[in-house]
Amino acid sequence: MKKHTIAFVTGGFSGEAEISYLSAKTVEKNIDPEKFDPYKIDITQNGWFHQLPDGQKVEVDKNDFSLLINNEKVHFDAVLIGIHGTPGEDGKLQGYFDMLQIPYTSCNCAISALTFNKRYSVAVAAFSGINVANSVLLFKNSYKNPKELVKKLRFPVFVKPNNGGSSIGMSKVNSPSEELETAIEKAFKEDEQVLVEEFIKGREFTIGVFQSKGIITALPITEVFSKNNFFDYEAKYLGASREVTPAEIDDSMTQQIKNEAIKIYQIFNCKGIIRIDFIYNEETNKLFMLEINTVPGQTEASIVPQQLKIMGWSLMEFYTSLLQECLPD
Repeated sequence: MKKHTIAFVTGGFSGEAEISYLSAKTVEKNIDPEKFDPYKIDITQNGWFHQLPDGQKVEVDKNDFSLLINNEKVHFDAVLIGIHGTPGEDGKLQGYFDMLQIPYTSCNCAISALTFNKRYSVAVAAFSGINVANSVLLFKNSYKNPKELVKKLRFPVFVKPNNGGSSIGMSKVNSPSEELETAIEKAFKEDEQVLVEEFIKGREFTIGVFQSKGIITALPITEVFSKNNFFDYEAKYLGASREVTPAEIDDSMTQQIKNEAIKIYQIFNCKGIIRIDFIYNEETNKLFMLEINTVPGQTEASIVPQQLKIMGWSLMEFYTSLLQECLPD
């Protein structure tokens, strides 16, 4: 059987690059060498490179996304996208690969850009009948003061960069005070747009969803218990949370969350693996979508690998499935 030549891209242009490199360690160990010939490509602001075993760096020819190694051109059959944040999760790389007609493992350009924008993705979800929290979007060039927010939202609220992930720049604000202004300024350091969103009390669940052989599969559900005030960067990556997989919930709630996750996957026309975060409010018996992650973490601490393990899939089987799904027949 002919091996497929695969580019595995990591790095990125944002603070999430650090998480991309951690994910890369997991992915590298689990690409099946019997089926694929992988080349890791590090995409940074200073250039796009593949490092040879002897340490030499080979620059990517961006005209056709190829490498020149030993005077031979290396072209790729597909790209496994492992970049969290820009340009791997916001549609930029997807648009580039679309123009070159190189298939890849994530959502397409339009959906990646849409879901990377938290406010626009919850607007589409709400329009489609999915429960979401009330929110206000602030733009740096027209923002004046937080007084306008007090009238529109109930506190507590979350203040977060509208584009981005890993909870970088995110704060929880309990009342309209100077704390709110500080939180907004913190978020504006990460992005030109800031989302201020009502806090919904409830249990936090997260679930991976992917498509393989045309079938959409919802992974086992994880319940997240943060030791901090909320599921922030420290809770996600530095051990300040407890995650229970599978979540200790009854069959009815399990089915409700899985059905909603598959529905969202279909509404947004997703591809590859995504992870959806939910809050379940027990008082209203309603499930609320928080956000969609189109390049979920693959580190040792990440949730999707935990869920795959419970489902009985190895990571090697999973990455093989993702690549085979995007490769042409």
